[in-house]
Amino acid sequence: MSDKKHTIIVAALQLFIQKGIHCVGINEVIKEAKVAKKTLYHYFPSKEALTIATLEYRDAIFMSWMRNSMQQAKSAEESLEALFWGLNDWFNNKAVALGNFHGCFFINAAAEYKEQSSAINQCCHQHKINVKNLVALYVEKFETDPQKALFITDSICILKEGAITSALVQHDLTAALKVIPLIKLLLTQRLPSVGAARECETRIKEK
Repeated sequence: MSDKKHTIIVAALQLFIQKGIHCVGINEVIKEAKVAKKTLYHYFPSKEALTIATLEYRDAIFMSWMRNSMQQAKSAEESLEALFWGLNDWFNNKAVALGNFHGCFFINAAAEYKEQSSAINQCCHQHKINVKNLVALYVEKFETDPQKALFITDSICILKEGAITSALVQHDLTAALKVIPLIKLLLTQRLPSVGAARECETRIKEK
């Protein structure tokens, strides 16, 4: 990637994170990146193309940060807790790689581009799949039953999304730490939990 292209992506990403995508015009990106309009359009023929580039770049940053956070743990089970310790750092502006906390860029972007057919919405969806796949990688190290592993993975991902939302909307900067006891409970009592989940799924299908 050229230096100018990288500069444009970084500048646009910071503006989009802080202000929202719709609220930021191309001229503001040009000013922030200190490039000519011709240069920006050379690399990005549309705002959508630029937005997708920022989402892909943020995904790479976030996934690298997430892997680094989880691999610090001594065991696969503890790696799940380590993720939430990492989220706690992010919420409190201590995760240098992610920058200051303004909520999840992908949740916010998906809220602006609600149509599932939108390329931007699909990028957001793919990011959440990437996160789930990484969580699943660790869960499968200690849980060999596919259904139980999926249940634990889904639960961790839902708790993660809830913690992010609580930190942003309710200003609860301890939200990630409050999840850790729930993870311990989930792992120690996952057999009953799986049964309860199946019962809920059955009821949903019957309606």
